[in-house]
Amino acid sequence: MIIKADKPILISLILLLFIYASCHKEKPIPTPENGKIVLKFAHYINGQLMEKDTLKYVNAAANTYEVDELKYFISELTLYKNDGTKKIINDWVEIFYVDIDISSTLTWNVYDDIPAGDYDSINFVFGITQEKNKSFMFVNPPESNMAWPEILGGGYHYMMLNGKWKDASLNIQNFRCHLGIGKDTTGGNTTFIQNYFKVSIPNSSFSISKNQTKEIQIIMNVEKWFEGVYIFDWNYYGGDIMENQEAMNKIAQNGKNAFSLGYIH
Repeated sequence: MIIKADKPILISLILLLFIYASCHKEKPIPTPENGKIVLKFAHYINGQLMEKDTLKYVNAAANTYEVDELKYFISELTLYKNDGTKKIINDWVEIFYVDIDISSTLTWNVYDDIPAGDYDSINFVFGITQEKNKSFMFVNPPESNMAWPEILGGGYHYMMLNGKWKDASLNIQNFRCHLGIGKDTTGGNTTFIQNYFKVSIPNSSFSISKNQTKEIQIIMNVEKWFEGVYIFDWNYYGGDIMENQEAMNKIAQNGKNAFSLGYIH
């Protein structure tokens, strides 16, 4: 026997099913509100764009000098938001190489999406942390050319700053201001000392909105490596500091103040 439902009841059931289905639709996933940043690296001495191979600069110790090569690593770039949260740049490149002789390394098109919002400061590690600074992790030049000797701790240079200076007798000498892992052999025991350091760029707050790209210029003020906490004199330390932890420590302490913001737009 077939039982026929009354038409009004059938319509009511259909309406109820429609309302139930409508109420249980999955809510759409909101599109993340992200932007992008591009970092531009510039190198100044005494407030002016640095000129290579020109023996015209004078540091705080009255050493006349020039810069012929400058190359370095920055890592763990971190953007701090006003609410205390942070964005660490590590999705594609987390250790970035800068070389004044390779123009492509002066621009970092950061791959990571940057959540929209207000940021309080830009921070990074100058060099490479102990956990990440492993020998042979770079297999191709130019990064592989930054290898630090195994006998001095291995891994890679944080910086090669090479040039010339006039010594006390006005003779022109080469200097190699190479910063990396230090070595202490006091008491017959060998201890390796990490000379990387964290940098917080002064006055580097900015805001970024959805789909916006911010270009940020970071300036290295080269003269600051030789002044500030310590006055660095090549006539005292000589031209090579790789195996001189005292000299490297003074360079590193000064270097914390060697960076400033150029512009954000």
